[in-house]
Amino acid sequence: MAPGSPRVRARILGLGLALTACLSVPAPAGAAAPAASPPAAAGTSSVAALTAEELRLDRAVPREILAASGFDAVAPELARRLGTAHSYAQARRVVVGEGSALWRRAVDRAQGRGPAGGELSRDDDRPLYWARLAMSRQVREWNPGFGLAEAQRAALVGDLERTSRGQADLRHPPGAKGLKRVLVTGFDPFTLDRDVRISNPSGASALALDGTVIETAQGPARIETAVFPVRWRDFAEGTVERTLRSYLRQVDLFTTVSQGRVGRFDVERTNGAWRGGFPDNENVSRTETVPVADPSSQPQWTTTTLPYREIVAADTGRFPVYDNTSVTEIPAGGTAPVVRPDGPTAGSTARAGGGGDYLSNEIAYRATLLRDRLGLREALPGGHVHTPVLQFGAGNTDPATGTVTDPEFVRNRLDIIAQVRAIVAVAVSGAAG
Repeated sequence: MAPGSPRVRARILGLGLALTACLSVPAPAGAAAPAASPPAAAGTSSVAALTAEELRLDRAVPREILAASGFDAVAPELARRLGTAHSYAQARRVVVGEGSALWRRAVDRAQGRGPAGGELSRDDDRPLYWARLAMSRQVREWNPGFGLAEAQRAALVGDLERTSRGQADLRHPPGAKGLKRVLVTGFDPFTLDRDVRISNPSGASALALDGTVIETAQGPARIETAVFPVRWRDFAEGTVERTLRSYLRQVDLFTTVSQGRVGRFDVERTNGAWRGGFPDNENVSRTETVPVADPSSQPQWTTTTLPYREIVAADTGRFPVYDNTSVTEIPAGGTAPVVRPDGPTAGSTARAGGGGDYLSNEIAYRATLLRDRLGLREALPGGHVHTPVLQFGAGNTDPATGTVTDPEFVRNRLDIIAQVRAIVAVAVSGAAG
């Protein structure tokens, strides 16, 4: 869900391209929720202010997407169940249960299990996104009689985020001899004020691939997935590291995935430690060095360990796949950014990785930095893949007059999902070889 090339690519990215998270606050990746409950404050809060994302639910398109998938019943059910909670502990159980159920329902729908719930195609990632926001809006607006502290409400929203994104469900069944283990991550839709109809093929790929087994030249591989938000603050608060820290030691390969440029896949060779400031889904900008734990040992660049040569050479689908080596840097001793088509030079300061300077570059940087800090660089193939931009069909490009879906839109998304699956299979085989 992120950028394109250098500085300009990062901007393109924000406009419809890419989107694709401080090695602090470690917690078990498989934990369903935090171990300790925040203490109730002396003064409890009333309803919390809604976020920019939640306010977009008032528009017609999100309501149509929810109704056309049957996911419009999710938030009312959460509200009903919260109404039966008489304590924070009970409320937390409700939120964790309903969040987990939303993730399972979205995965099942994408993989053809259970009712479609409406005419929206099953491969669509948008019902999950808008249903999650409708649920978090219910939590923010809920004002129980027993009183709810601000910290408790925030913790409930955090529980909902983790469980409904698959982040608390990353686990492979034990005892599967010879089965390769793969982690794939995707992103929410973004740039929604430009076009609120937008879908993100990386998130759709995560739903389609979660828990599936694919055949590779090295034997079967089981894929586990999770989806991340397009919000600077979540990344600064450690959502990527908190989710992946313990899990990276268990897998044979990982790739973060996001939406990139029109008409092509990119395997990003180098990731940079810089945030370029493009607004996120909360309309917040951040222009700074990527904030991580122990910044004194923070590198300006990290690199992929995916078998990019094999991926680029393989016939994985209708979109061409490129080994993208370009970055933007401030050379050692210099002051102005320079585009380097062949990667960074010694001692330079990052201004954009191959994936730009938005959150797709940042998840790639954080995940590969975590890999390296865990001592897994030589042992664990991992990196970032950008998908093509998911485009609507001809005649349906104007968000003011267009429909929420069309046959070409669905075909494009299905082709991207299929090619992500094929790229993962090639990566597993290439890494093992």
